[in-house]
Amino acid sequence: MRGVEGELGLVKVELDWARELRRAAAVLCTLLALAGAVRLCVPANPDDQNQEPSGVRRQLTFLKQELASGADTEAQEQFPEGYYFLNVLYGLSWVELGQRGVEPVRAAEEAEWALARVESEAGRAPFDAGATPAYGVFYAGWTNWLRGGLLTLRKDPKQEARFLADSEALAGAFTAAASPFLPAYPGEAWPCDSTVAIASLRLADGLSGRTRFTPVVDRWVSRVKGLVDPETGLLPHQVDAVTGRAQSGARGSSQAIIQRFLPDVDPKFARQQYELFRDQFLDRPLGLVPAVREYPHGVDGVADVDSGPLLLGVSLSATVVAMGAAQAQGDRSLASALGNVGEVAGVPLDMPSTKRYAFGAVPVGDAFLAWSKTARSWTGFGVSPPAPVIDGWWRVPLLALFLLLGLAPWLPGLYRRSPLAVATPARKSRPVRKATASKAPVVTRMASAKAVPAAKRTTKAAPVTKAAVKKVAKAAPVKKVAKAAPVTKVAKAAVTKAAKAAPVAGRKAAPKPKPPAVPAKKAAPARPRPKK
Repeated sequence: MRGVEGELGLVKVELDWARELRRAAAVLCTLLALAGAVRLCVPANPDDQNQEPSGVRRQLTFLKQELASGADTEAQEQFPEGYYFLNVLYGLSWVELGQRGVEPVRAAEEAEWALARVESEAGRAPFDAGATPAYGVFYAGWTNWLRGGLLTLRKDPKQEARFLADSEALAGAFTAAASPFLPAYPGEAWPCDSTVAIASLRLADGLSGRTRFTPVVDRWVSRVKGLVDPETGLLPHQVDAVTGRAQSGARGSSQAIIQRFLPDVDPKFARQQYELFRDQFLDRPLGLVPAVREYPHGVDGVADVDSGPLLLGVSLSATVVAMGAAQAQGDRSLASALGNVGEVAGVPLDMPSTKRYAFGAVPVGDAFLAWSKTARSWTGFGVSPPAPVIDGWWRVPLLALFLLLGLAPWLPGLYRRSPLAVATPARKSRPVRKATASKAPVVTRMASAKAVPAAKRTTKAAPVTKAAVKKVAKAAPVKKVAKAAPVTKVAKAAVTKAAKAAPVAGRKAAPKPKPPAVPAKKAAPARPRPKK
């Protein structure tokens, strides 16, 4: 008996634990849904380009820790320019924070530290030192842009001399080349790399206050207008390194970079290109969130190292960089929407001193995101805001989804307590028999009847009626005896009692048990009476 009670106690404990786990899971699900709704609505990027974007400094703290642990070396094994990009984007993000007035001294120091790493042997390793310009236009353009950004934070004669010399080398390469798109690697050219280099020449004129490189920049703009992709009207993704003719059409991953830098090159041309880009690459998969496709609408393509994985045609890297492009173009509504999507889909992990996305699994992704959040115009040209293509109503479907996810774990309990559940008759459950130490067989009426010997069974006697008595009397044979036995008083009384007990014809009488038969006594021989 005690063993059974112990087992029942263990079952009860297990049921209590299961109930508590379900409740904890329901609370966690509700909290996650609430956090998603908050991140979807709270502005991720400031409207004023002079304000500090939330969380970027903590992101950069995380990236500095990762760089010290060799994350750039690991990134090089995954991406062709992984080492370079992780360091240069770290430095550029600090430059743009310093330009916003956020720790400008520290920002200059961090930018110089990053510049030293990209100019190291490891930073130059993937590129060709014999190219024109040296190490190719990708390396030369991004490095010149970072050095110019450092000079916007502080004056440094040594860096100024180097910046002017590198700008001269870039201008000479563009002037001498038959194509406006210089090669990044031997025999390979991407227009987005030349766009960054041209922007650095425009920055050089802005810092010096002269127009030394303006003719080179204006000539480049006029030449690329004749080399746009005929299908989209945008600059191509990859071109022939000699002629500049398109080898592949426009793609989201390279267009996002182009649209980020074009406002610092030519604001008017930048606006034309940006509107074409939005029309053909901005998408809302499943009608939910805004995102950027890798290929234009109506075109399907495969993923590669530039685009990263594609989900319903959307490139995550292009979407992240496009947020910075929207900020640089003055498209605040789109930049805010893409920023909120990143705060939800990026699964950010906020800590007191650090912040990382996707649990910090891909540090180069954090670097692109920090760089995009801090995006602003460096040359001071500025552009008028374009017409918005998205409003705040895009959040409604996602908010409804978060509401459903938050309430779903509690719906069964709410239903059981609702009037609807009370009005519905509940099914009767079968009674649970209590466990006993030993199970005794259940004795049914049928079994008990079978167990009784046939000799001991009794049947109820049928009621005696007057008609039955007469019938029996007629049928009984009468034996002639010499002398009839005298009727005793006891037998006479029994017959009288049976006659009175007989029911009246037409009425049902309750059956009465037949009185036990009294054996007739033999009449004693009559004693002779004494004669008087």
